[in-house]
Amino acid sequence: MRNTLIVEPEGRAGHENMRRDYLLLRAAQEEVLFVRLYRWNPGCVSFGRNEPARRRYNRQRIGDLGLDTVRRPTGGRAVWHEHEVTYCVAGPVTTFGSLGDTYIFIHEMLVSAMARLGIDAQLARKTSRAPGLESGACFASPVGGEVVVDGKKLIGSAQIREGNTFLQHGSILLEDGQDVIEKISNGSLVGLHSTSIRAVTGERVGFDAVATAVVDEVMESWTGQWEHGVVPEDPDASKLDFTDAEWTWRR
Repeated sequence: MRNTLIVEPEGRAGHENMRRDYLLLRAAQEEVLFVRLYRWNPGCVSFGRNEPARRRYNRQRIGDLGLDTVRRPTGGRAVWHEHEVTYCVAGPVTTFGSLGDTYIFIHEMLVSAMARLGIDAQLARKTSRAPGLESGACFASPVGGEVVVDGKKLIGSAQIREGNTFLQHGSILLEDGQDVIEKISNGSLVGLHSTSIRAVTGERVGFDAVATAVVDEVMESWTGQWEHGVVPEDPDASKLDFTDAEWTWRR
């Protein structure tokens, strides 16, 4: 199996970032493991694949605030993407074991990457019941296996399996800002229980430093040879159109 690292510091719109992640999900069918690190420009609210966004969030308020929106191909709840490093891992489903094993394996790597930055992160202990889609923002509460510091979520992640491949992506928060989700909510949300690298360290840590820590950890702790590459195009990857408002607001 080939291993490919993709680092994109320039920042892209939400629909393009989701398109690129979905392309990696498809390209992983060729027995390739991808790790992609990227940014968002402009900032964007992303909804989980099955989240009831039309009922949960105020579309008029979102428009008045000029916020970009996109619906992810993965599950989970709403996230505000702005000051963060977003990671994506896509590969054959057999790479790390079950989807549950994969979730933990990737997060253990991210915990070690945070240690390279002097951050004492841990995996959250499993709760008796994971919060449902009605619980509001992704960063409202941690669930078992997510990356936390002092019990507050630092990294939020979501997964999808399609055929014989998986995609897991998530947000490594550089700074706070998830209260945007509260501002656009139609009702009360579970109180945010998130933190950020700046809140933990008291310093501004940029994209390059975090991306380097993740890349170094992947190359040292994951087996195989790694090469730097780009997202492969696929003219047949038209299953999901992430610019389509009907997709974004489908429920």
